[in-house]
Amino acid sequence: MTLTETKAAPAATPTGHLSTVQGIALYVGAVLGTGVIALPALAARVAGPASLLAWLGLVLASIPLAATFAALGARHPDSGGVSTYARRAFGPRAAALVGWWFYAATPAGAPAAALFTGGYVEAAFGGGRVTVYATAVGLFAAVGLANYFGVRVSGRMQLILAGVLLTLLLVTAIAALPHAKLSNLTPFAPHGWFAVFPAAALLVWSFAGWEAVTHLAAEFRNPARALPRATAAAIVIVGGVYLLIAATVVLVLGAAAGANEAPLSELLEVGFGGPAKAAAAVVAVLLTLGVMNTYTAGSAKLGAALGRDGALPAWLARGSQSGEVPRRSLFVTIALGLGGFGIVAATGVGTAPLVLATTGCFVAVYAVGAAAALRLLPRRTGVWWTAVVALATVLGLSLTTGLYLAWPLLVALAALLYVRRAANRRRESTPDAGREVATEPQPSGETARVSA
Repeated sequence: MTLTETKAAPAATPTGHLSTVQGIALYVGAVLGTGVIALPALAARVAGPASLLAWLGLVLASIPLAATFAALGARHPDSGGVSTYARRAFGPRAAALVGWWFYAATPAGAPAAALFTGGYVEAAFGGGRVTVYATAVGLFAAVGLANYFGVRVSGRMQLILAGVLLTLLLVTAIAALPHAKLSNLTPFAPHGWFAVFPAAALLVWSFAGWEAVTHLAAEFRNPARALPRATAAAIVIVGGVYLLIAATVVLVLGAAAGANEAPLSELLEVGFGGPAKAAAAVVAVLLTLGVMNTYTAGSAKLGAALGRDGALPAWLARGSQSGEVPRRSLFVTIALGLGGFGIVAATGVGTAPLVLATTGCFVAVYAVGAAAALRLLPRRTGVWWTAVVALATVLGLSLTTGLYLAWPLLVALAALLYVRRAANRRRESTPDAGREVATEPQPSGETARVSA
């Protein structure tokens, strides 16, 4: 997920160069990501074939949510994205919350993505948990070193990797579908119908990212026309691919779908034979390296910017300026990510808790964004009512997240307490601080999402 925060300022007239087709590619690259290589199996483990209803529900839920962010981007083209909308609608504290939630998503999201990829390497080469954990640690080490020395993966490379994933998914489905069996749909709900809801909570990871392109709204030639069109096309492409892969996993692998850590590898083996697993592992490693690198780089930069603007300790601020490397924030980001990985390795709880913790942060950001839309979009118009539906949808998703909402709630409490203490310290040290309340921390920075 990409987040770029800027200080509140009137949005400039768009003078960009991006076309609708490029916007579609960016959307697909933002939403289609590492989640699809593992989440079909995790969802099937929770709800069996009924997990297909969760996939369908998330595709339908994406329509009002994506349309709302497209409407906000078209009317308020600014690189700050959700943070800009939160600041304009609710003030600087809400913008700080958005920054903290994005920053807090990294420690859970990055190790989950690394462990997903470890499952593919193990499926191809064996070695059990040792291979899975060694792969995950290797990915963290590579990403940490790359970012320490300021290496970046270009946006064009990210789109290429997303294109490779899209091609792999389509080839996998085409090769495996001839082996599908309708009998694998029974029993349809082996864990009960209620299991569809926790499965949907897991799948939010795969659909997070509809807010991403709003940060580039000002780069479009005509945001009012291009963003809605790009959004509509991306929903059809991404939703169709997700439903195709989820259905293929269930119909081909049957009861074994939920027990597999690398479902695409299994489908490729069914369609092409054993050697295809190695190709799937290589693609998974390259894809995850690119996504983790962008995610980590953006999160580190965001942490530095939050430190610079007073929403996190000033110690993190070094490296916040354009062109600088935020090594202190990078250290914290990698340390927190390894901490999440260590918890999974020590307890054996699997990746589901990491996915749900990340989902909680995404849902919180979306709730603030949809609520801001109700204040920023023209009241009682079509787009305003779409935002109403989007907010209701997000609130429904928050219920499916359950106890894992505790993570964003704790983060929000910590953010508000920190911002309040920082404001009090400034008032005590500045005689005229009482007249500067409006300049309370306005976090800026950027973070990229592991499209889940």
